Amino acid sequence: MQNKLTKNEHYAPAEDTLFFANQIQNEKGKYALDIGTGSGYLAKTLLANFELVVATDISFEATKKAHSVIDNCLCCDSADALVAEFDLVVCNLPYLPSNEITDSTVDGLHEGVVIPLKIIKSAKSVTKKGGRLLFLTSSLANYEELIKQTQSLGLRTKIIATKKMFFEELILVEATK
Repeated sequence: MQNKLTKNEHYAPAEDTLFFANQIQNEKGKYALDIGTGSGYLAKTLLANFELVVATDISFEATKKAHSVIDNCLCCDSADALVAEFDLVVCNLPYLPSNEITDSTVDGLHEGVVIPLKIIKSAKSVTKKGGRLLFLTSSLANYEELIKQTQSLGLRTKIIATKKMFFEELILVEATK
């Protein structure tokens, strides 16, 4: 799914974000993390059922925008600046296959796997034992390879929801530590 950066240089909520938010609206726990928060939409969705929600984004502009809806925003690469452990980590991955990163909100590099796997590795390091990482990918990416690589990191995976779109299928994956 392509979505160009808005003038504020963040990923504006689109159908993939709304689908993801609908799937996580009843998640509950103590600590949650939204990696690549963009506008902060997913983090805001989690606020109702978690004591603490943290949002990260590699874009300073996105972090500033997200800060208008969530207090705990941090500009960093994935979860690399964090040491806390989270019950739930969510990420609407940049999953589109690309040869280079021209739009960090959607470009996932080779087969849409390279950048998502980097983010998943970072997320794993802050997911508590028994905690879960939920990430969104697409049929446009080599999602089977992404799931296989995620399993090779020692995470148990399963597809928990899908949504058919005109030109792709959105795939929500749960990875349990």
